[in-house]
Parts: sequence; structure tokens; C-alpha cells
Amino acid sequence: MSLLRCKLCLFGDSSVGKTSLTQRYLTGIFKERYQLTIGTDFYVKKTEFNGNKLSMNIWDFAGEERFRFLMPGSLMGSDAVIFMYDITRYKTLENLDDWIGIYESTIKKQAIKPITIIVGGKTDLDDIKVVPRERAILMVKKHGFDGFIECSSKNGSNVEEVFENIALLILKKQHQINIERELKVLNL
Repeated sequence: MSLLRCKLCLFGDSSVGKTSLTQRYLTGIFKERYQLTIGTDFYVKKTEFNGNKLSMNIWDFAGEERFRFLMPGSLMGSDAVIFMYDITRYKTLENLDDWIGIYESTIKKQAIKPITIIVGGKTDLDDIKVVPRERAILMVKKHGFDGFIECSSKNGSNVEEVFENIALLILKKQHQINIERELKVLNL
């Protein structure tokens, strides 16, 4: 069984939970505070899905606008992309339009088509949620993305599912497997 290497990039505004999501997935631990990501942080997780060995290289991209010029270079060779927003801050979903604009321009130039999903973070704060799921789903449909899911890094809800489903979609795309079970990521 050979090792399949894949590259996953996470994009979205500052403090939407990209680093928390990544760290929860990698370590199973949630911390209340992380230092601001400068540029891009890189992580590797080796795992196995449906009998396929996978090395997932995770690029956690800084959310500040001043780093957006790095996005096209970061996308080079990407197999998957997560656009993340905070369900308690509507502006973070609206700002995905800017991120997606850069993304779409870049993938057109680079002739790549990564698996792409939108993730709504911080579902543990559902009592102060301001972004309806339907609004994010409309964005997924508008851009022809592969799915949508909400999660909580704090309580771990759907964290594994985010990455597992991306891995399964990558394997499916590369014809490594047939997916015979329903994915938890909302396929549209």
C-alpha cells in the first residue's frame, strides 16, 4: 500500500477558528487562545482511510488581509481547500467572497480544481449564531464547491468529519476508492 500525499489549505478571516480546528484534529486538544498566525503554518498528519495511507499536509493560512498576497502561491499544488467562517460573526461569511475571488482567479490560472468546502466554526456558540446554514449553502452552490459542514473545535463536534470527508473526496477524485457510504459533509 503506497502513501498518498495531499495538500489541504485553510482560508478565512482572523479568529474564525482555522488554527483551533487544525490543532483539535491533530492533537485532540482545544485551547482557548492561540497566537496569531503569521503567513502560513504547516502541519502534517499521517492517517489511513478505507485502507489507503494518507499524508495530509495542512497549510493554515493567516486571516489578516495583509497576507492575502501569499494565497496564490499557497494554492499551488493543492488537493483540497477549506474556506472557514465563524457562525457568530456574519462579516466572516461575507468576507469569504474576497477569499473566493482570489481563489477562483488563481485556480483558473493554475488549471487546478481542488476539493473545496465551506466550514462554519464555533457551533458550541449556537445560542448566539447569526449566520444561517442556508446562507453558507447558497455560497457553496454559487461557486460549485463540494460541500458544507459546521463544527466546533471546542467540543470536537464534526472536527474529525471535516478532515475525514475531505480525505475521502480526495481519494475518490484520484480514483483510489469508491465511496459506498454517505459522507457527512453536505454534498450539494
